[in-house]
Amino acid sequence: MALETPLSIDQPVSAGPALDIDDRLMTQRRDLLKSALLLPLLARSASVFAAAPEATGAPRKFDYAMLKGEARALAERGYQPPPPLAAPKLADLDYDQYQSLHFRHDHALWAKENRGFRIGFFHMGRGFTQPVRMFEVADGQAREILYQSAMFDFDNTGVSPRSLPSNLGFAGFRLLAATNWESDIAAFLGAAYFRAVGSDTRQFGLSARGLAIDTANGTEEFPRFTSFWFERPVEDARTLTLYALMDSPSVTGAYRFQITPGAPQVMDIDAAVYPRKAIDRFGVAPLTSMYQCGENDRRMANDWRPEIHDSDGLSILTGNGEWIWRPLVNPQGLRVNSYMDRSPRGFGLMQRDRNFENYQDDGVFYERRPSLWVEPRSDWGGGAVQLVEIPTVDETFDNIVAYWVPEQKPKAGDELLYGYRLYWGTQMPVNPVLAHTIATRTGLGGVLGQKRQGFSWRFAVDFAGGELAALRGATVEPVISAARGSIEIPSCRPLWEVQGYRAMFDVRPPDDSIEPVDLRLFLRRNGQPLSETWTYQWTPPTLQERREALIRAGS
Repeated sequence: MALETPLSIDQPVSAGPALDIDDRLMTQRRDLLKSALLLPLLARSASVFAAAPEATGAPRKFDYAMLKGEARALAERGYQPPPPLAAPKLADLDYDQYQSLHFRHDHALWAKENRGFRIGFFHMGRGFTQPVRMFEVADGQAREILYQSAMFDFDNTGVSPRSLPSNLGFAGFRLLAATNWESDIAAFLGAAYFRAVGSDTRQFGLSARGLAIDTANGTEEFPRFTSFWFERPVEDARTLTLYALMDSPSVTGAYRFQITPGAPQVMDIDAAVYPRKAIDRFGVAPLTSMYQCGENDRRMANDWRPEIHDSDGLSILTGNGEWIWRPLVNPQGLRVNSYMDRSPRGFGLMQRDRNFENYQDDGVFYERRPSLWVEPRSDWGGGAVQLVEIPTVDETFDNIVAYWVPEQKPKAGDELLYGYRLYWGTQMPVNPVLAHTIATRTGLGGVLGQKRQGFSWRFAVDFAGGELAALRGATVEPVISAARGSIEIPSCRPLWEVQGYRAMFDVRPPDDSIEPVDLRLFLRRNGQPLSETWTYQWTPPTLQERREALIRAGS
């Protein structure tokens, strides 16, 4: 059984003043991630392609084995930070200026060839000040794609292309496919972050990245992809292979991506990682998303829209076949929870709610945001899926991170090999056979029409799928447990509107403490489970907040 446990005990992580930790983490993440919000706006397209650039650098033999050797050799040397931005004024561009600095798609790689894919590039500037080198690989030979200011439109930027050095470099790249030349299917921009869409969504949302180093563990480190190699695809190819070199003070790495557009879009990833030193918290296949408010967490619901989130829950398929669903929250303090497991079959940050009425956002369309599922292609052994939830005041900051932490901490000289597959879209390759959670709602507990004898909190959890629709009112048992406190008024009844069942219960805190309470719930009939396991970590309000809630309710 996979248990939800934090790093030490079931409470928000603390290493010194909690606000100091949150402020430091949020400052780092905002510096890196706020500019990434520009990515969908920068992904402008053109339907006419003229001349495309060629890789003009000197040829050099290349394959994945050589890249791994280069990463290993790099790890044996001391870390060298990237050079400062050669044109410092680019870093001073404001939001609108950088948005205007977009790529001219007539300069896309393979723009006039029927290769099934085209590569465009992002210009350096604003928050993207570290150069990334790009190469094309053909017949085992790599040639560098050199920066040219003519690749970009500088109108309304306040920057003269003549003032820029010829060796400026790129910030990242975008990937387009023959299925739709009008919009990007993936983009790699900033550190080791990348985003993608399924052909069933065509909407960017959450991100993935190469590695997570010491997330929510003091000072987080953001490894970066310093170079990319694009393998020239065959005519009308359906899969693109690319490679990346990673570097940071703690690790180096060689990555291979095999990207296949579709519904969902699939990325096969092979990673060889070489630590320079011991790493306390090593996150494999990290996913990064945003959750401000939803039906279960109204703490920051200060907007006219009912729900604001890229993802609404963490889904896990454990090594023993148990499905776990954890609704996301926007906590008051930094929160880290670990789901211990062995040989996990998969995990992901999901956007299960696809109903526009629940978001009412006709600008960014949260109901279209892709889910992202991680499927290990080998036995990852023992460890934990770790979920980090960081407080956020609005939707411009990613505050949710999930990744796999192996039980053996990496040390200098190791070679760590991981193979896994990412699925981006609305339909995942595997889904719970049993009923799954479709909604979690919370509010003040008690019995309608009766004076409340103390404070309790109500949970209403809706399940659908599996056998529930066929039971037609049969007795279903909710199996509920709480790490602290007591469970009151448990019930489970049919919910015909969703062809499923609703489980309801109250939780009464055992004392005046605000220490979080871990909850678990699943449905059972005749001793057999009918649903996935719903888990939650609820933080009771302060004693004063409880009193105020009871007064407002007339108790």
